[in-house]
Amino acid sequence: MTPICVLTLCALGADTSTSLYPTMPPSSPPYVREKRWPPIWQPAERMRAKVAELALPGRGQPAPSGSYLWQPSYCEDAVLRGPARPYTPQPGDIILSADGSRFWLAMHRLAGTSHPTHSMIVFQMPDGKMGILEGGPHDTLKCRVLEALPHMLSYEQEGRVWVRRRAVPLTAEQSARLTEFAMAVNERDFALGRLAGQLTPFRSRGPLRTAFVGKPQGLERRGYFCSELVCEACVYAGLLDPETTRPSATYPRDLFMDRSPNFYLNKHLKLAPAWDPPARWTSWNVPENP
Repeated sequence: MTPICVLTLCALGADTSTSLYPTMPPSSPPYVREKRWPPIWQPAERMRAKVAELALPGRGQPAPSGSYLWQPSYCEDAVLRGPARPYTPQPGDIILSADGSRFWLAMHRLAGTSHPTHSMIVFQMPDGKMGILEGGPHDTLKCRVLEALPHMLSYEQEGRVWVRRRAVPLTAEQSARLTEFAMAVNERDFALGRLAGQLTPFRSRGPLRTAFVGKPQGLERRGYFCSELVCEACVYAGLLDPETTRPSATYPRDLFMDRSPNFYLNKHLKLAPAWDPPARWTSWNVPENP
């Protein structure tokens, strides 16, 4: 397919309104740009090396020296809004991140969205430790269960990380359901093909079609992309309404902003007040100037 055809399909498939998505401001420390190849172009050896670097349970990847949340704001800029406060992950927290991949940012913009480009959810692992469930972590091709803080640190080293902290703690039943879902989908495929479909007119996201398609499938799917996986997990645990949630039409930025250029999601996808607004996460706490 020629580049012109690809761009035509992308234009037809995108939402008609993108005014909610300004361009990313200039980078500033600690945001680090890094050239990263998309999964389909990575040699097998490189992919195996990336999997070997993941914070899989028991692998002993380094944990951060600290864990802090800065003041919440619906802004995906690089500003740290003080004061910072200590943060301990809890089940149901939604983690979002933006790295330096220009490829993925370009693909998201063609789909009518922007940063953040990654989303994941915290759950309690069977051994009681906090884990993270993510679809395709660091451009790998599986859904993975990972150790929470070491995995967050790995994204901080590439860019920016935010937390939408669960304001209403999960019940024991909700937490158990979330754990059940996470362990059941661990190592399922990352839905790269369906993610690519978001750039075409045949996707489940559009001005009218989202009301009718993209509904939750639970454990029936063979694979998930990242924001789809977060929404499916929340529906399975009873945290989001299965009647109005549209996992296959939801992007990480929708989860971040609590608003969307998609009319249906803008009406129905509201994480607040059950989740706090997004707060920047860092592994360090910069002392305030006296």
